[in-house]
Amino acid sequence: MVLCFPRLKRVRPGALGALGVVAVLVAACSGPGTGASSAPLLQAVPDLTRFYDQQLTWGPCVSYTQVAKDRRSFADPQFDCTRVTVPLNYFRPDSGTMEIALLRKKAAGDKIGTLFTDPGGPGAPGTSFMAEVASTWTDIGLGDRFDLVGFDPRGTGASKPKIDCLTDRENEETRMQTSSSDRGLAEAEEASKQYAARCTERTGVEVLANIGTRDVTRDMDILRAVVGDQKLTYVGFSYGTELGVAYAETFPQNVRALLLDGAIDPTQTTLDFTVKQNAGFQLAFDNFAKDCTTRPDCPLGTDPTQTTRRFQAIMQPLLDRAVPTKNGRTLGFSDGQAAVTSALYHSRMWSELQQGISEVVTGHGDTLMRLADSEYQRDQQGRYADTMEALQAIECMNRPRVTDPAQALELARRVDQVAPFQSTGRAPTGARDVCAFWPVPPTSVPHLPQIEGLPPVVVVSTTGDPATPYQAGVNLARQLGGSLITVNGNQHGASLQGDPCVDRLAADYLITLTPPPQNTVCTLTPR
Repeated sequence: MVLCFPRLKRVRPGALGALGVVAVLVAACSGPGTGASSAPLLQAVPDLTRFYDQQLTWGPCVSYTQVAKDRRSFADPQFDCTRVTVPLNYFRPDSGTMEIALLRKKAAGDKIGTLFTDPGGPGAPGTSFMAEVASTWTDIGLGDRFDLVGFDPRGTGASKPKIDCLTDRENEETRMQTSSSDRGLAEAEEASKQYAARCTERTGVEVLANIGTRDVTRDMDILRAVVGDQKLTYVGFSYGTELGVAYAETFPQNVRALLLDGAIDPTQTTLDFTVKQNAGFQLAFDNFAKDCTTRPDCPLGTDPTQTTRRFQAIMQPLLDRAVPTKNGRTLGFSDGQAAVTSALYHSRMWSELQQGISEVVTGHGDTLMRLADSEYQRDQQGRYADTMEALQAIECMNRPRVTDPAQALELARRVDQVAPFQSTGRAPTGARDVCAFWPVPPTSVPHLPQIEGLPPVVVVSTTGDPATPYQAGVNLARQLGGSLITVNGNQHGASLQGDPCVDRLAADYLITLTPPPQNTVCTLTPR
């Protein structure tokens, strides 16, 4: 079974969907949690007892459906849903509230507690994710011992209020934007300013200021308490690993188990993370291309040393001349690259990627357009989910901004050097992204986690992970004093997806709290 995990998005300097590394700024805002199931004592945070003591009413999930693909699964009676009320601003809890949506599959056997999960993004809805993975997780034993709960982080999915930045038409227009000349620089930055202004107008400054990792972390502790758990059991993928680390820093004594897969190194600066992530995608492209050259009709030729050049020769003309699709749309360079990077997240998509590149050679863009639409969460009727808008807004609260034009240009040049497969072939302009023009400051900074009293944590890192390169997981396991599972494979995230080696180790840890031995290695079956 191939699970379509919402993913940590690739950072491309000047792009509207950029994402950088963060670590929540907790030291200046709070002290450690008390470990009790009632409201923890947080320095400078007012009394939150009424939120921790609320009673939940669970019911059918149909009304929580946000996208067409969830209609059938959300109607399944094995799931029930609710919303949890949390403060909009934890430092002024009487100034307003938000509601966090939860989807649950109740434990079928001797229940240990609740297993929470966040699939990443940031901004991907955990309700949709849990509806997708619940059967797989049940098959490996987790559904017998835990209530399985996915939640939509504040501002996303079925939570209220939602982040709202673009109409469907504006989403289409955004996908057509490029930046490849001095005039393109000015236009790209003006588009970023307009995007920030639309988000501010449609979502509101107060909501935008309180949707970062810092705030979701505190929501997670309220969720833990209101379902009746003394301590948190949590699985975080991609950006979800960042939430897990931030929770451990803020509430270390409230942690039962943390499984973190596709890790972000919390010490990395925005610039370092951006460069290393793009280098990870180049490695993923090289692995795909090497495999392609061994197969019939590979559009990249038979010489692995020339595949990047061949790919550039196929894709760069799309900057000036888009290719048609059967439904009357046209595939340009930006959509083409989005499709390619989307397919690089998992080796099981390589055959589809090879087909898509071959179609471009013959003047057609259907396969790559379909992949790009999936990346941007566009359905066949032209409607967009809010996931990408949430990603952008949350990300702007979760990292220091690149506001210096010279620094932005240098970053763009470094990215071109480490990831030539995505190059336009033209001099980079270094356009600053949306976050440079965001109306409120970020609430997170890179730093080294220093956590006392944390129980054993397990980190999973895949050697060919493009979005969160392998070394980040090695670093995080060391920083947390946790166990590392190394997974040999080419994909982003490997836990609880059907691989017997990884799944057995992960499930054993979550159920028995016994971490795997250090230097444990699993190898995924290649495509």
